[in-house]
Amino acid sequence: MLETVIVVLHLLGAIGIVVLVLLQQGKGADAGASFGSGASATVFGSQGSSTFLSKFTGILAAAFFITSLGLAYFAKEKADALTQVGLPDPAVLEVQQKPAVEDVPVLEEQAPASDASDVPEAPGQ
Repeated sequence: MLETVIVVLHLLGAIGIVVLVLLQQGKGADAGASFGSGASATVFGSQGSSTFLSKFTGILAAAFFITSLGLAYFAKEKADALTQVGLPDPAVLEVQQKPAVEDVPVLEEQAPASDASDVPEAPGQ
């Protein structure tokens, strides 16, 4: 139950981060307009106070990191439980191959055609 909640929060956080990053304007977005107006010193400088979107993106990134750690913990617990039950490690499992041709029952036995006397002679010889 808790693992499902963390997976849902993880997916919502990932989608939220993508949306928030796409909504924000980059630092160099108005670089072309700034060079002509003489304010080129502030184009790539500090942005000043951070906006609500950038703060919320940071919070979502921290939550995404925490949910990633939680999912890694659950995966480790599941792997430990499998090894304690006695199941072999999945990395060491060998693949068993089926034979290429299965045993087909023979319906009737045929005599081998190794005797040349069975072959009829060609006409005209």
